[in-house]
Formats: sequence, structure tokens, C-alpha cells
Amino acid sequence: MRIHHLNCGTLCPNGARLVNGEGGLFAPGRIVCHCLLIEADDGLVLLDTGFGVEDTRNPRQLGAAFALMRPKAEIGETAIRQIEALGFGAADVRQIVTTHLDPDHSGGLPDFPQAEVHVFSDELDAALNPGWRDRPRYRRVHWEHGPRWVRHRVEGDEWFGFAGVRILPNLGTDVLMVPLIGHTLGHTGIAIKRDDGWLLHAGDAYFHHDELSTPPHCPPGLRFFQNLNNADARQRRANQERLRELVSRHGDEVQLVCSHDPSELDLTRAAQTAAAA
Repeated sequence: MRIHHLNCGTLCPNGARLVNGEGGLFAPGRIVCHCLLIEADDGLVLLDTGFGVEDTRNPRQLGAAFALMRPKAEIGETAIRQIEALGFGAADVRQIVTTHLDPDHSGGLPDFPQAEVHVFSDELDAALNPGWRDRPRYRRVHWEHGPRWVRHRVEGDEWFGFAGVRILPNLGTDVLMVPLIGHTLGHTGIAIKRDDGWLLHAGDAYFHHDELSTPPHCPPGLRFFQNLNNADARQRRANQERLRELVSRHGDEVQLVCSHDPSELDLTRAAQTAAAA
């Protein structure tokens, strides 16, 4: 099994110091869309899609909130183009597992129309039938093609103290959906078993690596964004505390990454390059 760490979309909002914790107050920040591509025995498994090809051609379809985040909208960053650069095609992606269905996590679904798309039922229900509060965040254009949804309920096994974990079958490797409700009502982390331990992609359960420290810290711009986009603030804070406990007690067994921290992506890629060398 091989895991590729991809950046499938870059956002450059003004205020690097407020977003990244360093840089100029008026300089552009850097937010990534950290996705994973697994080369498994039975084909490719994509964890989140980032932005899609049509998003780069028509960024307005992402909605007004993303206009403020200033997406770079580069077609070369889309998952499909990076997968093609690795020598594969869209049909090789058999399974997609989504942490949730915000546009920066599901925008590339139309680029993989044959893939099965795994999602918690609460998340899919919220996306397909959004209430007034959720209408701006979910973009129907990303599933007008009729994805092959695979619904999952929050129930199942336990993993490092997290309950309701779903073990996804027939993926050719151990991939778990770990409920991390809060950012959205059906938000999930994705855990992958590696030879040297576990990798947990926590999606938007946190945004900055220092949120896993004790005491936690988050740049004020990111903290404002998280508080603005909570579906359940209490559960989000509780799950962040559980992630801090996971790092404290099992940091030698589990590596955590989130979706939008560029330093985590850069460090992970650098470590992979060093290991390969």
C-alpha cells in the first residue's frame, strides 16, 4: 500500500498572520486542501477530493464564502490531474471517502463519476436537503451527476476510545470512518492502517497543528472561521479535546493530519521524500 499526500486546492485569504500564525498582517495567507490517495490492492481510494475541474473554470460556483478566501483555482492542483500525472485515470479511483461535503472536500466528485462515495448518512441528508443555515455551505452542482453514494451510520467498533467507528469493507486495506461530529453534523475522520502504525486524517475537526497542543492555540482568523462554521460547537470542542488526548497517549502509534494546515502537508511530504531517499 502506498499513500500520496495531495494538495487539491489552495486558498490565499488576506492576513497571513491571522491565518497561518506568521507572516505579514496584510500578506496573503496559505490554506491547503490536504487529500490522500491510497494505492490499494483493489484500486485507488481517494480521501476527499478538494476542488474539481469545473471549480477551477468557474470559481463562482463555490459560493460567496469561498470568494472571500481567494482560491487560486489551478487545474493542475485538482485530484484528477494529479492522479493522471501518476499514470492513472479517473476509472482507477474505485472508492472515495469524504470527511464531509463542503465544496473544498467534495468539489472533485464530478471528475470521478464511476467511484463509490462513502459518507455518513447525517452528512448526506444535510447536503441533499439543507436547512436555511446550511444552504450556503453545500453546493448542489457537485452532485448533480448522481454520485454512487454509500451511506454509513454512526455505529460499529471502537478505535482508541472513539466509538461508532465504521470499518469500510472491500478496499484492499484497513480504512475506518471515525465520527468527529461538530464542523458538520456528519463529519468524520478517516483512519488508515500503515505498516508503522495509523494515519488519521481529521478533516476539519481542527485547522492548525497547535490546536493539538496543551494548551491549544489557533491563529485568530482560523479560530473565527471555525466558530462561524460550526454545526455543533460543543461537539467540535469535545472532539478536539479527544484528539489532544489521542496525541498525548498514543502519539507514537497514530499520526494526525487535518485538511487545511500547510505546515502539516509540507512536513509529511518532506518526511516521505526523505524516507524514499
